[in-house]
Amino acid sequence: MDTAILENPGLSEEQQRCLDLYDEEDLKLMALAEAAKGKGLNRVEEIARFARAAGYSRLGIAHCVAVKDAGVRLEELLTLKGFEVTRIDCKICRLPAAALAEGARGIACNPIGQAQLLATAETQLNVSMGLCLGHDLLFNKHSLAPVTTLIVKDRTNGHNPLLALI
Repeated sequence: MDTAILENPGLSEEQQRCLDLYDEEDLKLMALAEAAKGKGLNRVEEIARFARAAGYSRLGIAHCVAVKDAGVRLEELLTLKGFEVTRIDCKICRLPAAALAEGARGIACNPIGQAQLLATAETQLNVSMGLCLGHDLLFNKHSLAPVTTLIVKDRTNGHNPLLALI
């Protein structure tokens, strides 16, 4: 990494060490995220604005079947904004849950399958919606495209984990 680009004489040594963690691609992402912020924009609008600023045209949605309607609505909104959207629900491939976790029943979620199918679709930015804890970790780990989260699974608080802290 060329740290000469990042050096700033007004920073403390600790601040410079922290800044040195960022490469040029990271700094570009931070600048795009800053530019995507807008007064009065909701998160969906910010995602679309960020994707457009980054030059992304192919977006992916990985969602839980419990929030399927929201996933379909996001797909519609992003498509109307001119993006090519691929949406994959968590039950892709219909794997038996017992094949992944001893004693589990029913059909398993398949976050790695979601990530692979979105990679096949060559998505440039993926949106996670309501994936279970652990499943979201695996999806993020295996996604080839950057991932942003729109909905966090919280069965008790209507998918709003902030309520647990109030």
